[in-house]
Amino acid sequence: MYAVSVSRSFVAQHSLTVPDAGPDGTVHSHHYTVEATVRGPELDAYGYLVDVGALTDALDTVVETVRDRTLNELPALEGQNPSPERFARLLGTRLCEELTPEPATELEIRLQEDDAVTVAHERAL
Repeated sequence: MYAVSVSRSFVAQHSLTVPDAGPDGTVHSHHYTVEATVRGPELDAYGYLVDVGALTDALDTVVETVRDRTLNELPALEGQNPSPERFARLLGTRLCEELTPEPATELEIRLQEDDAVTVAHERAL
């Protein structure tokens, strides 16, 4: 199995919508680092799993759609608690819309929120 990863850092805001959210129930900022990893058992004819430039460009495009935004206001998270897990899934969905990473077969999004928590979302491609 091969793996290729790229990462980007950015700031975004949210407010939690769970009962008894305390101070996290008001809009506040987080520093995020997203790492996108594609995996697959085979390489292409040139010995690559994925075009790293295309993966980097796709991740840049996705990050720019959420940078400095309030996650609660994103249509994809409307009516949902904007947890880091849901946010990681959203980033993965948007990355898949931007990229066809053949011959990779799996995508993992790891999302670090500040220095406190890291979540991951995995999916087949």
